[in-house]
Amino acid sequence: MEKTTKLIVGSPAPEFSLPDESGYTHTLKDQGGRWVLLYFYPKDDTPGCTKEACMIRDSFPHFKKLNITVFGVSADSEKSHKKFKEKYDLPFTLLSDENKDVIRTYGVWGEKSFMGKKFQGILRTSFLIDPTGRIAKIYEKVKPAEHADEVLHDIKILAAKTHSH
Repeated sequence: MEKTTKLIVGSPAPEFSLPDESGYTHTLKDQGGRWVLLYFYPKDDTPGCTKEACMIRDSFPHFKKLNITVFGVSADSEKSHKKFKEKYDLPFTLLSDENKDVIRTYGVWGEKSFMGKKFQGILRTSFLIDPTGRIAKIYEKVKPAEHADEVLHDIKILAAKTHSH
């Protein structure tokens, strides 16, 4: 059992460099000066993940208006992401972490149980990263149906606090 770091609010968000559904690499530092919602989800096109992605899709104009970059991250392949994205017309970027390096760095790989079986998997967790690259909020055990609204609600409060210019 390898040790995963537990990230905390206020600490710098770990840098990542991952390919999206088209093979284009994205990094955190490329987002300089923007809010980033980095949401980790277990698997493309499964009920909870689809619900979460579609809720974010439906609220996406609000994310855009607030200048928030949204990245969905799972261990699925680029090809799987492309299918998932096209099937549900997702307007944000899906990142592929097939080696689970970033998933482990963010501490979202852990024990899950499903129908009485325990196994290792991606814990549905999101990180809201502020424009300075620090973790502003961590969402654990995300509820797919409520997540988009919850993030939008929080960002308005957090952005108002940090909005100094």
